[in-house]
Amino acid sequence: MNYEEFVANVKKAAKKTKVSKTVGHVAFQFNVEGEAEGAFYLEISDGKIYVEPYEYYDRDAIIVTSADVIMQIVEGKLEPRAAYTKELLKVYGDDTLLEVLPFGGK
Repeated sequence: MNYEEFVANVKKAAKKTKVSKTVGHVAFQFNVEGEAEGAFYLEISDGKIYVEPYEYYDRDAIIVTSADVIMQIVEGKLEPRAAYTKELLKVYGDDTLLEVLPFGGK
């Protein structure tokens, strides 16, 4: 899968996902390593999720991992916190924000 297809898959999954309005605003930049390498952002704002294929300079955290790990999280096969604990992803910024990611089989 290439970068554009990967981001499109994450964006499609985000459209199907509901997020609480109590989350407020949080922005993650994902730096994908290996297959589908590149950066994209996921922003949660006012109960809506936005995914775009760009870096996000005013982000709350950067998550560095592979496309495979992200897809496992998006598909609900892996919790974000478990991926972090198993060192499958790195977080630069506030790692407690992993709890508000709208994926992971919650």
